[in-house]
Amino acid sequence: MTQPLMPAERRPANHGPKVAARNRDALIVAAREIYADHGLDAPLSAIARRAGVGQGVLYRHFPDRAAVAIAVLEENVRQVEQAAAAEGALFADVLGVLTWHLTESAAFLGLLHTNGATGHSEALAHALVLSGRVESALRQHLPAGHRLATANDLMLAVAMVSGATSGPAREVRERRAKAAWRLLGVEVGPVRPFEG
Repeated sequence: MTQPLMPAERRPANHGPKVAARNRDALIVAAREIYADHGLDAPLSAIARRAGVGQGVLYRHFPDRAAVAIAVLEENVRQVEQAAAAEGALFADVLGVLTWHLTESAAFLGLLHTNGATGHSEALAHALVLSGRVESALRQHLPAGHRLATANDLMLAVAMVSGATSGPAREVRERRAKAAWRLLGVEVGPVRPFEG
């Protein structure tokens, strides 16, 4: 069952610029959670409340809804890249981090379907760059001769898994994502965020 959009949470005191980075990070985490529960059209006020800040703080960091989604996407991609850059990382490990983001972030799903989109908007161009970064991170660890080594097969498989990643609860989304990887014959590591 989804959580209510307007939880009764106590807002902490405003400590101004000295907590700006912490507020921004809290907003990104909150946006990921709200988007996972309620989709990209969830009220920005719900994100601010979940982060424990006022809406004015949200707008100081993100001037509009698109800026919030892009920040979440950037953070997701950064974590996939960090997982790929970790010492001893395996393809399955990086896929596990990617899969965690698929189950947690509705915004991330749209990114992975951009190759089939039309139009020349700035947002589309940015999404294509991010998608390319995900592909690059994955390809670093793709074993030679792997079933997804063909030019477009890797990101097509990721898009297929993301398409299967739906459901009312995170556990359902994760179960579906793992089943989709199994059907594709691809081993995926533990589904979890990258924690360094």
